[in-house]
Amino acid sequence: MSTKLTLAAFSPVASLSVADLVLAREPPSIQPPIHSYIVANPDLLPRMSLTMAFEIARRTSVARGEAPAASTAEIIELPLDYDTGIKAQARVGLAEELAAFREFGQATRKLTTTFLALDQRALQVPTFVNEFWTAKQRQAHSLHEISYRACFKPQLPRFFIERLTQPGDTVYDPFMGRGTTLLEAALLGRVPLGCDVNPLSAILTTPRLRPPHLEDVAERLRQIDFQQAGKLPTNLLAFYHPDTLRQIVSLKEYLLARREAGTLDGIDEWIRLVALNRLTGHSAGFFSVYTLPPNQAVSVKSQEKINTQRKQKPPPRDVPGLILKKTRILFRDCGPSARSVLAKATSQGLLLTKAAADTPEIPANSVCLVVTSPPFLNVVDYATDNWLRCWFCGIDAKSVRLTVPKKIEQWQTAMTEVFQELYRVLEPSGHVAFEVGEVHAGKTRLEEAVLPCGLHAGFEPLLVLINDQKFTKTANCWGVDNMAKGTNTNRIVLFRKR
Repeated sequence: MSTKLTLAAFSPVASLSVADLVLAREPPSIQPPIHSYIVANPDLLPRMSLTMAFEIARRTSVARGEAPAASTAEIIELPLDYDTGIKAQARVGLAEELAAFREFGQATRKLTTTFLALDQRALQVPTFVNEFWTAKQRQAHSLHEISYRACFKPQLPRFFIERLTQPGDTVYDPFMGRGTTLLEAALLGRVPLGCDVNPLSAILTTPRLRPPHLEDVAERLRQIDFQQAGKLPTNLLAFYHPDTLRQIVSLKEYLLARREAGTLDGIDEWIRLVALNRLTGHSAGFFSVYTLPPNQAVSVKSQEKINTQRKQKPPPRDVPGLILKKTRILFRDCGPSARSVLAKATSQGLLLTKAAADTPEIPANSVCLVVTSPPFLNVVDYATDNWLRCWFCGIDAKSVRLTVPKKIEQWQTAMTEVFQELYRVLEPSGHVAFEVGEVHAGKTRLEEAVLPCGLHAGFEPLLVLINDQKFTKTANCWGVDNMAKGTNTNRIVLFRKR
């Protein structure tokens, strides 16, 4: 296929982030990723086009025999030639690409991961350690800017989506959380599929896949009576000024009434999403007094202790004003073309609220790529973190049966069941990028635990990718320092359906 992409004036090269040179590779291997992202998101071109700028400048200078100016660009037609019938990985093997990766100045370290299959055979897969994506990279789309505990950055799914799929392919996340994989897939012109047993996931994801317009949100906020609330839950006064709490309860009652009547529409769903992400936080941009970051809500008793220690009282907040302010931020990158791409991609999408191991709604052999991150061995207590969000949405948090196994054997059993279902829905030669992490202060490496699960389900383990953003001189066998607690790396096991 031969496509000519016309690029008009863009931001001066000098004003753009040098880290965007992550895409500055020689054709043809980079052509599909550039084509799919720029065509899908031309509204982002002014602040995402450094690579394209350098490529245009290089080609222009070669053609003219002169050095290109660093702060200007003419309208140029850039040919993008590739075979749409061949996946990106088929042209340049992913393992070879990872081994040669030096986009951020570090050479890739190639190691080996050894694991025991369920029949106790010792097997090995190649492991690649580098900074494959970074927070210094080009900024993600503004619609990603909501908080959710233990979620990965958009750069992670983008890395695999660009390399292992083409526009129009289906990308699935069976543990979708806040919907990062789905949103990034849709922005790249892929069909998004998602599943999560937590009903909050669909509430957080659906509105961002089908965003309303700012003026419609503003008009709806003007129509809502934010003083209609009856009795207030006095225990929440630890978080909110009485006037603020009345506004929150009024909005909650309005939304629940609309849901009960079957009249809850996309504008209401958007307002609910933004309100959920403004309930508590550590700045004046949230409804609450100072508390923990918005991805986790402390208990009432803990908040009372925080108030005493900080000698603080909840100040009054303008709830509809803060919702509209955050909406403007989230809509920053939502131009007509981005909305068009989202509408086309999501017209075939599907979001499920159920267990990932049983999804008959998804046809067999229909998914091209899975990018996901499962619950980690009871490391994060999702139900406790989201108690306030569940209250606002009228959800009984105790009724949500999340997969939070405490023992590695239980976790492996649960993941094997999920892998068996993923094998059914994936098309032949489809891939699973399964992100896990170090837990128990680095004593448990879940990549070693998940490899036999995928193998048992019929998958071929291809490699382990470790995205390490801070290289250190640690002398352990992995060469990666994850500090004392939690994880400082992304660890992704890549499988392929045989």
